[in-house]
Amino acid sequence: MEKIEIDLLLEAIYRCYGYDFRGYALPFIQRRIHHRVRNEKLPSISALQEKILHDPAVMESMFCDFSINVTEMFRDPSFFKVLRTRVFPKLRDKSTIRIWHVGSSTGEEVYSMAILLYEEGLYEKSKIYATDINESNLSKAKKGVFSIDGMQQYTQNYFEAGGKRAFSEYYKAIGEQVVFRPFLQTNVIFAQHNLVTDHSFNEFDIIICRNVLIYFNKELQNKVHQLLYESLSLEGFLGLGKREGIKFTSHGNCYEEIDATEKLYRKNR
Repeated sequence: MEKIEIDLLLEAIYRCYGYDFRGYALPFIQRRIHHRVRNEKLPSISALQEKILHDPAVMESMFCDFSINVTEMFRDPSFFKVLRTRVFPKLRDKSTIRIWHVGSSTGEEVYSMAILLYEEGLYEKSKIYATDINESNLSKAKKGVFSIDGMQQYTQNYFEAGGKRAFSEYYKAIGEQVVFRPFLQTNVIFAQHNLVTDHSFNEFDIIICRNVLIYFNKELQNKVHQLLYESLSLEGFLGLGKREGIKFTSHGNCYEEIDATEKLYRKNR
């Protein structure tokens, strides 16, 4: 019965608001829906559906529940170190470098990428397209303002990723917040993009799509892999999350493995 209620809720959200969560992994969807039912003090998922259909504010809360916002500067430093040492050297001869950061959340990893490119002398000829389904996240990312509470961890991550300068050179502390230097936004385009419903919009040399696919079911994962494949240039690089991979996807034979631990691949056909 609950599965039917969930299916009807997701169908109602799609028809009424245009957000398509029908291909998300069921365990994730169940957790988020139960969380919203409790918060709204409702007796059932069907009651939540009725409320969402008649109250856009509740839908906005549900949308935030479905949005994945786990991020930090240089998250998984070893991943960024491999980008620095094994990927960037292969792009030095290119006249322009196009990077798509999928599911960019509030922007911490985007600014990390900008810093990495700057230190390797590649930032001036790079363009980073940072996309997310959540407009609120994008608004925060555009400001480049983060809580000072995380800076100790971010600094440690930066050095573990091979940082070459004092990390404090990249931001200015103002009270309980830090503001990152404006030049780190110069070559970044923040835009809303929905992996589930939107199409490819450019050809990229690097696509970073980490810890997004784990929330999708198998069918939707394959659909997104098709989009990523079409968006990646030949010999372009694809970076996935620790719990993700391409081995059992419909495009598993289209890439060579660059680093098995860091889930970095290169398109070879």
